[in-house]
Amino acid sequence: MTNVANPLLWLLTQSARRGSLLLAVGIFGGAVFPPLAAAFHPIVAPLVFGMMTLIFLRVDFEAALAHLRRPGRVGLIVAAELLVSPLVMAALVGPLGLDRGISAGLVLFAAGCAATSSPAFARMVGLDPELSLVVSLVTTFLVPLTAPPLAIWLTGVDLAIGAGAFSARLLLIVGLPAALSLLVRRLVGPARLERWAEAVDGALVWLVVGYGFGVMDGLQARLAADPEWVVIALSAAFLADYGLNVLTTLALWPLGRVPAASAGLMAGNRNMALFLAVLPSSGDPRVPLFFALCQFPLFLSPFLLRPLYRRLV
Repeated sequence: MTNVANPLLWLLTQSARRGSLLLAVGIFGGAVFPPLAAAFHPIVAPLVFGMMTLIFLRVDFEAALAHLRRPGRVGLIVAAELLVSPLVMAALVGPLGLDRGISAGLVLFAAGCAATSSPAFARMVGLDPELSLVVSLVTTFLVPLTAPPLAIWLTGVDLAIGAGAFSARLLLIVGLPAALSLLVRRLVGPARLERWAEAVDGALVWLVVGYGFGVMDGLQARLAADPEWVVIALSAAFLADYGLNVLTTLALWPLGRVPAASAGLMAGNRNMALFLAVLPSSGDPRVPLFFALCQFPLFLSPFLLRPLYRRLV
Protein backbone atom coordinates (compact mmCIF):
# COMPACT_ATOMS: atom_id res chain seq x y z
CA MET A 1 0.00 0.00 0.00
CA THR A 2 1.51 3.34 -1.03
CA ASN A 3 1.46 6.50 0.98
CA VAL A 4 -0.92 8.06 -1.56
CA ALA A 5 -3.37 5.18 -1.06
CA ASN A 6 -3.20 5.65 2.72
CA PRO A 7 -4.15 9.28 3.51
CA LEU A 8 -2.70 9.19 7.03
CA LEU A 9 0.69 7.87 5.92
CA TRP A 10 0.73 10.38 3.07
CA LEU A 11 -0.09 13.26 5.45
CA LEU A 12 2.61 12.24 7.94
CA THR A 13 5.19 11.77 5.18
CA GLN A 14 4.46 15.22 3.77
CA SER A 15 4.61 16.65 7.29
CA ALA A 16 8.10 15.22 7.74
CA ARG A 17 9.26 16.79 4.48
CA ARG A 18 7.90 20.16 5.59
CA GLY A 19 8.75 19.76 9.26
CA SER A 20 10.85 22.90 9.64
CA LEU A 21 8.09 25.04 8.13
CA LEU A 22 5.39 23.44 10.29
CA LEU A 23 7.44 24.11 13.42
CA ALA A 24 8.01 27.72 12.40
CA VAL A 25 4.28 28.26 11.84
CA GLY A 26 3.22 26.18 14.83
CA ILE A 27 5.17 28.15 17.43
CA PHE A 28 3.06 31.21 16.63
CA GLY A 29 -0.21 29.27 16.84
CA GLY A 30 -0.28 29.11 20.62
CA ALA A 31 0.72 32.76 20.97
CA VAL A 32 -1.85 34.05 18.48
CA PHE A 33 -4.73 31.77 19.57
CA PRO A 34 -4.81 31.61 23.39
CA PRO A 35 -7.67 29.02 23.51
CA LEU A 36 -5.49 26.69 21.45
CA ALA A 37 -2.58 27.12 23.87
CA ALA A 38 -4.87 26.58 26.86
CA ALA A 39 -6.24 23.39 25.30
CA PHE A 40 -2.77 21.90 24.75
CA HIS A 41 -1.20 23.07 28.02
CA PRO A 42 -2.58 20.20 30.18
CA ILE A 43 -1.18 17.54 27.83
CA VAL A 44 2.37 18.88 27.52
CA ALA A 45 3.77 15.97 29.60
CA PRO A 46 2.10 13.23 27.47
CA LEU A 47 3.32 15.02 24.35
CA VAL A 48 6.90 14.95 25.66
CA PHE A 49 6.48 11.22 26.40
CA GLY A 50 5.31 10.62 22.84
CA MET A 51 8.14 12.75 21.41
CA MET A 52 10.77 10.75 23.28
CA THR A 53 9.23 7.44 22.17
CA LEU A 54 9.34 8.42 18.50
CA ILE A 55 12.85 9.84 18.86
CA PHE A 56 14.08 6.52 20.26
CA LEU A 57 12.19 4.71 17.51
CA ARG A 58 14.18 6.56 14.84
CA VAL A 59 17.60 6.42 16.48
CA ASP A 60 20.31 4.11 15.19
CA PHE A 61 21.40 2.56 18.48
CA GLU A 62 24.62 1.18 17.01
CA ALA A 63 25.62 4.67 15.89
CA ALA A 64 24.69 6.06 19.32
CA LEU A 65 26.83 3.42 21.06
CA ALA A 66 29.69 4.29 18.72
CA HIS A 67 29.65 7.82 20.12
CA LEU A 68 29.84 6.42 23.66
CA ARG A 69 33.00 4.60 22.62
CA ARG A 70 34.55 8.06 22.19
CA PRO A 71 33.93 9.40 25.72
CA GLY A 72 36.49 12.18 25.34
CA ARG A 73 34.53 13.86 22.54
CA VAL A 74 31.19 13.43 24.31
CA GLY A 75 32.70 14.69 27.57
CA LEU A 76 34.10 17.78 25.86
CA ILE A 77 30.72 18.66 24.36
CA VAL A 78 28.93 18.06 27.68
CA ALA A 79 31.44 20.23 29.56
CA ALA A 80 31.03 23.01 26.99
CA GLU A 81 27.25 22.93 27.40
CA LEU A 82 26.90 22.56 31.17
CA LEU A 83 29.95 24.41 32.51
CA VAL A 84 31.52 26.74 29.94
CA SER A 85 28.29 28.12 28.47
CA PRO A 86 26.83 29.55 31.72
CA LEU A 87 30.18 31.04 32.70
CA VAL A 88 30.54 32.73 29.30
CA MET A 89 26.93 33.93 29.40
CA ALA A 90 27.34 35.40 32.90
CA ALA A 91 30.50 37.23 31.79
CA LEU A 92 28.70 38.65 28.75
CA VAL A 93 25.45 39.79 30.39
CA GLY A 94 26.95 41.05 33.64
CA PRO A 95 28.16 44.45 32.33
CA LEU A 96 25.02 45.09 30.23
CA GLY A 97 22.74 46.16 33.07
CA LEU A 98 19.80 44.13 31.76
CA ASP A 99 16.52 43.64 33.54
CA ARG A 100 16.97 41.15 36.40
CA GLY A 101 14.48 38.65 34.97
CA ILE A 102 16.22 38.65 31.59
CA SER A 103 19.79 38.47 32.91
CA ALA A 104 18.99 35.62 35.32
CA GLY A 105 17.00 33.87 32.61
CA LEU A 106 19.90 34.09 30.15
CA VAL A 107 22.39 32.51 32.58
CA LEU A 108 19.96 29.77 33.61
CA PHE A 109 19.20 29.13 29.95
CA ALA A 110 22.92 28.60 29.27
CA ALA A 111 23.16 26.23 32.26
CA GLY A 112 20.32 23.99 31.06
CA CYS A 113 20.59 20.54 29.50
CA ALA A 114 20.14 19.99 25.78
CA ALA A 115 16.52 19.86 24.63
CA THR A 116 15.02 16.37 24.40
CA SER A 117 13.94 17.30 20.87
CA SER A 118 17.58 17.80 19.82
CA PRO A 119 17.82 14.50 17.89
CA ALA A 120 14.70 15.35 15.89
CA PHE A 121 15.95 18.86 15.11
CA ALA A 122 19.38 17.49 14.15
CA ARG A 123 17.73 15.08 11.71
CA MET A 124 15.69 17.93 10.18
CA VAL A 125 18.76 20.04 9.41
CA GLY A 126 21.07 17.21 8.32
CA LEU A 127 23.28 16.91 11.41
CA ASP A 128 23.97 13.94 13.73
CA PRO A 129 20.83 12.76 15.60
CA GLU A 130 22.66 9.94 17.40
CA LEU A 131 25.30 12.27 18.85
CA SER A 132 22.50 14.67 19.78
CA LEU A 133 20.64 11.89 21.60
CA VAL A 134 23.70 10.83 23.57
CA VAL A 135 24.60 14.37 24.61
CA SER A 136 21.00 15.32 25.45
CA LEU A 137 20.65 12.26 27.71
CA VAL A 138 24.02 12.77 29.43
CA THR A 139 23.37 16.47 30.05
CA THR A 140 19.88 15.66 31.34
CA PHE A 141 21.31 13.24 33.89
CA LEU A 142 24.09 15.64 34.96
CA VAL A 143 22.22 18.96 35.08
CA PRO A 144 20.90 18.37 38.66
CA LEU A 145 24.55 18.30 39.76
CA THR A 146 25.79 21.31 37.76
CA ALA A 147 22.88 23.74 37.46
CA PRO A 148 21.93 24.35 41.14
CA PRO A 149 25.38 25.49 42.34
CA LEU A 150 25.98 27.53 39.17
CA ALA A 151 22.53 29.13 39.48
CA ILE A 152 23.14 30.23 43.07
CA TRP A 153 26.67 31.43 42.33
CA LEU A 154 25.91 33.29 39.11
CA THR A 155 22.31 34.47 39.61
CA GLY A 156 21.32 33.92 43.23
CA VAL A 157 18.39 31.71 42.12
CA ASP A 158 17.88 28.54 44.17
CA LEU A 159 17.03 25.59 41.91
CA ALA A 160 15.69 23.00 44.34
CA ILE A 161 16.19 19.96 42.11
CA GLY A 162 15.78 16.96 44.41
CA ALA A 163 17.67 13.85 43.28
CA GLY A 164 14.81 11.45 44.08
CA ALA A 165 12.06 13.40 42.35
CA PHE A 166 14.32 14.15 39.42
CA SER A 167 15.25 10.48 38.99
CA ALA A 168 11.56 9.56 38.93
CA ARG A 169 10.92 12.19 36.27
CA LEU A 170 13.83 10.89 34.19
CA LEU A 171 12.36 7.40 34.36
CA LEU A 172 9.09 8.70 32.98
CA ILE A 173 10.46 10.90 30.19
CA VAL A 174 13.45 8.75 29.17
CA GLY A 175 13.29 5.17 30.50
CA LEU A 176 9.69 4.31 29.65
CA PRO A 177 9.79 5.78 26.11
CA ALA A 178 13.03 3.87 25.44
CA ALA A 179 11.44 0.61 26.60
CA LEU A 180 8.28 1.28 24.58
CA SER A 181 10.30 2.02 21.44
CA LEU A 182 12.18 -1.27 21.81
CA LEU A 183 8.87 -3.13 22.11
CA VAL A 184 7.52 -1.39 18.99
CA ARG A 185 10.73 -2.23 17.10
CA ARG A 186 10.30 -5.91 17.99
CA LEU A 187 6.60 -6.01 17.06
CA VAL A 188 6.85 -4.01 13.82
CA GLY A 189 10.17 -5.30 12.53
CA PRO A 190 13.06 -3.34 11.00
CA ALA A 191 11.87 -3.61 7.38
CA ARG A 192 8.43 -2.15 8.03
CA LEU A 193 9.85 0.46 10.38
CA GLU A 194 12.23 1.58 7.65
CA ARG A 195 9.32 1.96 5.22
CA TRP A 196 7.47 4.06 7.78
CA ALA A 197 10.51 6.19 8.70
CA GLU A 198 9.22 9.43 7.16
CA ALA A 199 5.74 8.86 8.60
CA VAL A 200 7.27 8.46 12.08
CA ASP A 201 9.19 11.70 11.57
CA GLY A 202 5.95 13.41 10.49
CA ALA A 203 4.15 12.21 13.62
CA LEU A 204 7.05 13.56 15.69
CA VAL A 205 6.73 16.95 14.00
CA TRP A 206 3.06 17.19 15.01
CA LEU A 207 3.83 16.20 18.60
CA VAL A 208 6.48 18.94 18.78
CA VAL A 209 3.99 21.44 17.30
CA GLY A 210 1.45 20.45 19.97
CA TYR A 211 4.10 20.93 22.65
CA GLY A 212 4.81 24.38 21.23
CA PHE A 213 1.13 25.27 21.48
CA GLY A 214 1.02 24.20 25.13
CA VAL A 215 4.05 26.12 26.37
CA MET A 216 2.65 29.35 24.91
CA ASP A 217 -0.28 29.31 27.34
CA GLY A 218 -0.66 32.76 28.94
CA LEU A 219 1.87 34.49 26.72
CA GLN A 220 -0.61 36.80 25.00
CA ALA A 221 -1.88 38.17 28.31
CA ARG A 222 1.68 38.87 29.43
CA LEU A 223 2.44 40.53 26.11
CA ALA A 224 -0.53 42.86 26.57
CA ALA A 225 0.61 43.73 30.11
CA ASP A 226 4.22 44.63 29.26
CA PRO A 227 4.94 44.60 25.51
CA GLU A 228 8.27 46.46 25.75
CA TRP A 229 9.72 43.93 28.18
CA VAL A 230 8.52 41.03 26.02
CA VAL A 231 10.19 42.50 22.92
CA ILE A 232 13.50 43.00 24.74
CA ALA A 233 13.36 39.54 26.30
CA LEU A 234 12.49 37.90 22.99
CA SER A 235 15.43 39.64 21.31
CA ALA A 236 17.72 38.42 24.10
CA ALA A 237 16.39 34.87 23.66
CA PHE A 238 17.22 34.88 19.95
CA LEU A 239 20.70 36.29 20.59
CA ALA A 240 21.37 33.73 23.33
CA ASP A 241 20.17 30.76 21.26
CA TYR A 242 21.98 31.55 18.03
CA GLY A 243 24.95 33.17 19.76
CA LEU A 244 25.67 30.05 21.81
CA ASN A 245 25.18 28.02 18.66
CA VAL A 246 27.86 29.96 16.78
CA LEU A 247 30.33 30.17 19.68
CA THR A 248 30.08 26.46 20.48
CA THR A 249 30.41 25.43 16.83
CA LEU A 250 33.54 27.56 16.43
CA ALA A 251 35.06 26.40 19.73
CA LEU A 252 34.54 22.71 18.90
CA TRP A 253 35.42 22.98 15.20
CA PRO A 254 38.49 20.73 15.64
CA LEU A 255 36.10 17.84 16.39
CA GLY A 256 34.85 17.98 12.79
CA ARG A 257 32.15 19.90 10.97
CA VAL A 258 29.18 17.67 11.78
CA PRO A 259 30.00 17.06 15.49
CA ALA A 260 30.80 20.75 16.03
CA ALA A 261 27.62 21.94 14.29
CA SER A 262 25.55 19.32 16.18
CA ALA A 263 27.03 20.56 19.46
CA GLY A 264 26.28 24.15 18.44
CA LEU A 265 22.64 23.32 17.71
CA MET A 266 22.29 21.69 21.13
CA ALA A 267 24.01 24.62 22.84
CA GLY A 268 21.34 26.93 21.48
CA ASN A 269 18.39 24.59 22.04
CA ARG A 270 18.05 23.99 25.77
CA ASN A 271 15.42 22.18 27.83
CA MET A 272 13.70 24.81 29.96
CA ALA A 273 10.85 22.52 31.11
CA LEU A 274 12.94 21.17 34.00
CA PHE A 275 13.70 24.65 35.35
CA LEU A 276 10.06 25.67 35.01
CA ALA A 277 9.13 22.74 37.23
CA VAL A 278 11.57 23.59 40.04
CA LEU A 279 11.68 27.40 40.10
CA PRO A 280 10.42 28.68 43.47
CA SER A 281 6.90 30.13 43.39
CA SER A 282 8.19 33.15 45.30
CA GLY A 283 10.80 33.90 42.63
CA ASP A 284 10.82 36.50 39.89
CA PRO A 285 7.84 35.73 37.57
CA ARG A 286 9.74 37.22 34.62
CA VAL A 287 12.22 34.32 34.58
CA PRO A 288 9.67 31.62 33.60
CA LEU A 289 8.22 34.06 31.07
CA PHE A 290 11.67 34.42 29.54
CA PHE A 291 11.92 30.61 29.33
CA ALA A 292 8.63 30.53 27.41
CA LEU A 293 9.98 33.11 24.95
CA CYS A 294 13.06 30.91 24.41
CA GLN A 295 10.78 28.49 22.59
CA PHE A 296 10.57 30.87 19.63
CA PRO A 297 14.22 30.65 18.51
CA LEU A 298 14.21 26.93 19.32
CA PHE A 299 11.22 26.16 17.10
CA LEU A 300 12.41 28.47 14.35
CA SER A 301 15.95 27.05 14.29
CA PRO A 302 15.27 24.24 11.75
CA PHE A 303 13.57 26.69 9.39
CA LEU A 304 16.15 29.47 9.73
CA LEU A 305 19.35 27.43 10.07
CA ARG A 306 18.78 24.48 7.74
CA PRO A 307 20.18 26.31 4.66
CA LEU A 308 23.25 27.35 6.66
CA TYR A 309 23.90 23.83 7.91
CA ARG A 310 23.55 22.44 4.40
CA ARG A 311 26.26 24.80 3.17
CA LEU A 312 28.41 24.10 6.22
CA VAL A 313 28.38 20.29 6.24
